[in-house]
Amino acid sequence: MHEHDVIVVGGGGAGLRAAIAAHEEGADVAIVTKLHPVRSHTGAAEGGINAALRDGDDWTDHAYDTMKGSDYLGDAPAIETLCQDSPGETIQLEHWGMPFSREDDGRVSQRPFGGLSFPRTTYAGAETGHHLLHTMYEQVVKRGITVYDEYYVANLAVTDHPDPEDRECHGCIAYDIKSGDLTAFKATGGVILATGGDGQAFDHTTNAVANTGDGPAMAYRAGVPMEDPEFVQFHPTTLPSTGVLISEGVRGEGGILYNSEGERFMFERGYANNDGELASRDVVSRAELTEVNEGRGIEDEYVYLDMRHLGEERIVDRLENILHLAEDFEGVDGLEEPMPVKPGQHYHMGGIETNENGETCVSGLYAAGECACVSVHGSNRLGGNALPELIVFGARAGYHAAGRDMGEAQIQTGPSAAIEHETDLDTPVSPGALDRPDPDVAADGGAVTADPDAVVESALETERERVETLMERDGINHAEIRADLQDAMTQWVNVFREKEGLQKALEAIRECRERYQNVAVADPSRTFNTDLIHTIETRNLIDVAETITLGALARDEFRGAHWRAEHQERDDEHWLKHTMIAWNDGSPDLYYTDVILEGQDKAYEPKIRSY
Repeated sequence: MHEHDVIVVGGGGAGLRAAIAAHEEGADVAIVTKLHPVRSHTGAAEGGINAALRDGDDWTDHAYDTMKGSDYLGDAPAIETLCQDSPGETIQLEHWGMPFSREDDGRVSQRPFGGLSFPRTTYAGAETGHHLLHTMYEQVVKRGITVYDEYYVANLAVTDHPDPEDRECHGCIAYDIKSGDLTAFKATGGVILATGGDGQAFDHTTNAVANTGDGPAMAYRAGVPMEDPEFVQFHPTTLPSTGVLISEGVRGEGGILYNSEGERFMFERGYANNDGELASRDVVSRAELTEVNEGRGIEDEYVYLDMRHLGEERIVDRLENILHLAEDFEGVDGLEEPMPVKPGQHYHMGGIETNENGETCVSGLYAAGECACVSVHGSNRLGGNALPELIVFGARAGYHAAGRDMGEAQIQTGPSAAIEHETDLDTPVSPGALDRPDPDVAADGGAVTADPDAVVESALETERERVETLMERDGINHAEIRADLQDAMTQWVNVFREKEGLQKALEAIRECRERYQNVAVADPSRTFNTDLIHTIETRNLIDVAETITLGALARDEFRGAHWRAEHQERDDEHWLKHTMIAWNDGSPDLYYTDVILEGQDKAYEPKIRSY
C-alpha cells in the first residue's frame, strides 16, 4: 500500500495545479494517472485563458459575461471566485515560464471570444493547453512530486455509512498498467479527482479516447451527487471526419461561417445579429445544425469556416496548428480554401457536485476541473473559461486538501441541500443498477468499518475480485456495448432533444447495462492490458450516460446547451434550479437545489440572453 497526505487522480491541468498547491502547503502529494501528464487531454485545448488583465477590463465584467453565458444557472460564489482568481493564476503561469503570445509592446496577447464583452482571452498561439500542461509539469518535476504514471484508478476506498454525508474517502485502488498488479493508495488528507471529461459517451467528440468519465462515475457510485448532468456542450467547429477541434480562436481572429448558398448565416439568417460568429457556443451550434437540416448545409452534413481573408502572416503567427489539423484530417489548405466544420460533443458542464473549495459531500473526497461541477458554467460554458477553471479550482482543492484554511464555503453540497424531489419522471425503464446491493452496503467497494487501512484493504479486495471475474469468464466484448451506447447518445441526446428520443436513449442504455453483466476481457495478459481498462471504462460510460439522459428528460425547458423540442422557452419560475442525481444504493434519486445568484456585492438578475 502506498501512503501519501494527498492523492490526485489525473495528471491534466486541474490535477497538476492541485498537486502543486498541495505541495506548496507542505503536503506529501502524489499524482496517480492513467496517462503520462503531458499526454492529458488538457493539451488539446487550443483557445486560451479568460482573465481580466488589462485597463478597461474588470473581473466583475468577466463575472457578468460568465453568468449570462451560463443562462443564469451558474452559482455566483463560484463564478466570482473564478473571475477574481484567474488573473493571479494566469500571471503565475507566466512567471513559471509559460510562453504566452505577446504584442509588440511586450504585453501578453488577448483576443475576443464568444460571449465576452472584452477581448480577455489570453493565449499561446492555438496551443494554449499544450503549453499550460508542459509549464505545470515542469513545476511538478522541479518540486519532486511523486507521479505514478500509467496507473489506472478503478475505484475509491469509501466507508459505507448509510448517509453519504457521513462517508469518508481514505484512498483509491489502481491497476498498474505496466505490471498488471492492483495497487492500494491511502490518503491521510484527501483524494482529489481530476479525471477530465466524458466525451467518449458520444461517437463524435473532440475528447480523447481516455475521456471516459472515470471520476464522475466512481464518485457517483460512492454517493456523491451528479450536478446538472444534462448540460453538455457541443462545440460548433469540429472536423467532420474525426471530431478534431478547430479552435474558437479562428472566429476570435475574424473567421467567418457560411452555408452552401454563400450566406454568412449567423447574421443573414438572424441567429445572432450583434455578435455573429462570436455568439455563445450553444447558439452557433444550433444555428449550424439548423442550416444543415433546412438544406443549406454542404453535403447535408457541415458548413464552411473561412479564415483566408486574415492573411497568411496572421494565420501562421496565431493559428498555425489549425492549418496542420485541416490539412492532416480533411486535406484542406486553410490558406487557400474554407474548412468544413460541424458541431461535436466537446465539454460537460455538469459533473461531481463540489463547493468552491473542491469539497464533495463525502469527507476527504475532492474534485476539480471538467469532472467537477462547482457550478461555474451553469447550462453553457463560455470559450476560454475551461482553462482558468482548471487552475483556479485545482489550486483551491489542493490547498484545502493539504490543510489550508480557505474560509467557509458558500455553496452547500450533498442531499441535505435539496429543495424538492422528483417523483413523477416518465421513464420507459427502471434506471440504475440491475441488482440492488444490500442496503447496509451502499458505497461501491466500500467497507463498513471506519478504520482507514481496513477501508482501503476492503476496496482492494473488492476490485481484485471484479478484475478476476472479468479476466476469467467468457462473454461479450465491451466494444460492442460501447459502440451502441455512443450511437444512442449521439442520435437522441445531442444538440436537439425530444422526449421520445430521450426515452429511447434510456431504453438503449438499459440494454447496454444488461449486456454488460456478461462482458468479459478477451486479452489474457496481465501487462498493458488495454482491453481490461476499456472494459472498466465502459461501465463508467454507462453510468455517466444515464445521468445525462435522466437530467435531460427531467428538465422541461430550453436553457443554454439543453434544447427541448417540446419546451422552447427558458422557464425561470420552475427551472431556475440545479438538477441533482444521486446513486442511492443503485436506484438513481433525482432532486433539486437552489441556484445561488447572490454575489458578494450584488445579485445577478436573470435576463433574456441575446447576442
